[in-house]
Amino acid sequence: MNTPALTCFELTITDHVAHLVLNRPDALNTMGPTFWRELDEALTVLHRGNQARALVISSTGKHFSAGMALDVFGDAILLDDASAEGRAAIFDLLQNLQATFTRLETLRMPVIAALHGGCIGGAVDLVTAACIRYAAADTFFCVQEINIGMVADVGTLQRLPKLVPLGVAKELAYTGRRLPAARAKEVGLVNEVFATQAECVAAALQCAKEIAAKPPVAIWGSKQVIHYARDHSVDDSLRQMGWVQGAVWSNQHVREAISAAKERRAPQFPDLQPLRDFGD
Repeated sequence: MNTPALTCFELTITDHVAHLVLNRPDALNTMGPTFWRELDEALTVLHRGNQARALVISSTGKHFSAGMALDVFGDAILLDDASAEGRAAIFDLLQNLQATFTRLETLRMPVIAALHGGCIGGAVDLVTAACIRYAAADTFFCVQEINIGMVADVGTLQRLPKLVPLGVAKELAYTGRRLPAARAKEVGLVNEVFATQAECVAAALQCAKEIAAKPPVAIWGSKQVIHYARDHSVDDSLRQMGWVQGAVWSNQHVREAISAAKERRAPQFPDLQPLRDFGD
């Protein structure tokens, strides 16, 4: 796998665990055009390759991310609202941004967010698309968009109500209040809270290591099934479960998992196949 050249991030892969670190602390890891382009590139490389079996996303500096870099976007934020044609173009602009964070949901591996400091605006959009969220005690969440006169539009309002009680999601979206880590754990937004950022990242990497020890194709199937069940009826989801199990079932994997447990050794499972475009 060819790791892309990144300026907003650092990407490493160790023992099948990918670690993507937001790395513009002086800019509070805000999300400018380069951020969006590089995140899309990094996720595409991870998705198409087969070296990583789990992804941890963490950050540097005071805050995980202060969200959209409005000063960097400049005129792009001042969308054309003077005509029907200009307003229609907003749809396509937003679809491009939304698709980048949706890649986290469709990635062929689980995504674990290790959070600290402020998780603000667009950062909430990002982390709600992750599978698991761990937080340091100083973490807080803020749906900042309402505080600058707009509606959150890159995934927060669609995913947050699936993660926390509807009333909590509405409170955050309507008021722009900060949600501290302890309360975020109470309402189910984060899995666990740790005293320090270092402990939080270590726990995320340990979780990723445990995931990476499982059969990648079974992890892939589990992620497919969970996300489908979130948005469909029980009956439809059970039917999809049968299709997925029929596709990924492996007697060899089951035997290897049982044998490894009996022999007190690490199991060995094949990687997913790397992906190629038809025209490659």
